Amino acid sequence: MKLRLHQFLSKCGEFSSKGDVKQAIWDGDITVNDSIVKNIAYEFNPAKRSVKYRGKELHLPETDVYFLLNKPAGCICSRLNSQELELNKTSVYELFRDAVEPSVYESLVTVGRLDEDTTGFLLVTTDGKLVHSITDPHKKIKKTYRVKTQDKISEEQLESIRNGVAVSVTEYGSLEEFQTRPATIELENPTSAFLTIDEGKKRQIRRMFTTLGNHVTNLHRLSTERMVLKEYNLELGAFCKVTREEIHQALFS
Repeated sequence: MKLRLHQFLSKCGEFSSKGDVKQAIWDGDITVNDSIVKNIAYEFNPAKRSVKYRGKELHLPETDVYFLLNKPAGCICSRLNSQELELNKTSVYELFRDAVEPSVYESLVTVGRLDEDTTGFLLVTTDGKLVHSITDPHKKIKKTYRVKTQDKISEEQLESIRNGVAVSVTEYGSLEEFQTRPATIELENPTSAFLTIDEGKKRQIRRMFTTLGNHVTNLHRLSTERMVLKEYNLELGAFCKVTREEIHQALFS
């Protein structure tokens, strides 16, 4: 697998910031197979070439890490771009910045996404293969949510969700249309329900209820397959390490 030089250096744990990475490259302190490389976008296979910083050989982390986060509201599940920074948005990745090594922080990815206002169960890892396995729509991994709505959830709405909803909503001047797969839903009270889906289209649950004439006021992911958030006793915004083995056992076995 090829990486750009700046990506490799960000992951190896030697540098505290992207700025330090770029400066080391521009200063001629980085060699690849003992030749100085000053191109930050230089691509190479780390398994086949030796990278050194001032003569010290650098290596990528050998093991992946896995975290379960109880995502708080007000966080987006992506790295912040310039526009989001100007809008004072907050990223879930910032929760990890001071708790993990820089190389780990730079490599973290979320397993799927929860929208900004949705809370609850979110896996975060450096393991890209696991991310693909869980988010592959053909695997039909089940996620369960507690949904609270503005109006009472009618029998007609329950029936539609159980059969699959032909979503049709207009947001930001753009029409979004798609058909959801049949889902499982059980009322907790007239305006709250436990909903299980096995897909993850963008803002799917909110759009399902909007299409059906209701409005989601609160959305909290409780679990993914047999991995249940409350069993980890995490406050909102807190996370803990988990293992690849327990994820696989709960999600795939």
